Amino acid sequence: MNEPTDPRPDPGAAMPDNHEGYIVPGLERGLRVLETVAAAERGLTVSEIAARIGVGRSSAFRLIYTLRFLKFLESSADGRSYGLGPRVLNLGFAYLNGQSLIQVAQGALQALRDATGISAHLVIRDGRDVLFLDCVPSRRGFLTTFNTGARLPAHVTPLGWLLLSDLSGRELAGLYRGVALPPRTEQTPTDLPALQRCVAEAAARGHVVSRGMVDAGGGTVAAPVLDRDGRVVAAIDVSGPDSAFPEDVEGITVPEVLKAARAISERLGHFGSPG
Repeated sequence: MNEPTDPRPDPGAAMPDNHEGYIVPGLERGLRVLETVAAAERGLTVSEIAARIGVGRSSAFRLIYTLRFLKFLESSADGRSYGLGPRVLNLGFAYLNGQSLIQVAQGALQALRDATGISAHLVIRDGRDVLFLDCVPSRRGFLTTFNTGARLPAHVTPLGWLLLSDLSGRELAGLYRGVALPPRTEQTPTDLPALQRCVAEAAARGHVVSRGMVDAGGGTVAAPVLDRDGRVVAAIDVSGPDSAFPEDVEGITVPEVLKAARAISERLGHFGSPG
């Protein structure tokens, strides 16, 4: 008997004919509970979880009970709401720490931080989000607002544009078809054509210098990380307040970021310019 192929194909690809037969409904609902609770900025009640995942209150209660028993959820002090428990957090950190990319990139990120004095970050794309795998904070007191495990919508950040550049035009359109693109700043692309232009420009240039694109008063310089086949598998940046960057960003900071991206790419087997 042949093993089933991955039941979650890339965005824009057709589902296998027997997709519904492979799905385990209870597992799917339980994972949706965890995603819903993780996305909330506060604890959620049983009724709120039920409404957000589209099930009845009794079904939500059983899911929550099971996840609490397994320590994937924990209740608030008053027992009325629920947040992530230690077991799911341990899994998350185990996933991040187990990624070889983090070990591969760490030395280059530290060297980049030391050369620029600005916090350096490593990110990957997870669907329509960027996920921060590592952060090497500045030693000069310039605090970073993005730590390991943080997420941002890919469309709001140059890191995301670089990661999205690995998709074909059809894949990019499929990923964002019918999806709202809420702005983070006045420079955020808020529709698919605008996003496509940002992605194309980032790919053509091979790096992005931004001022106030992600946060007002902040700057970033980002570059892609390539694997042995030339695919964009990650991106790095230095980000901080405008005052952390020299006046000649293109002549001073950009070469350092490209150097770090090239060093990481070479350790992944790519021997060419990341741009």
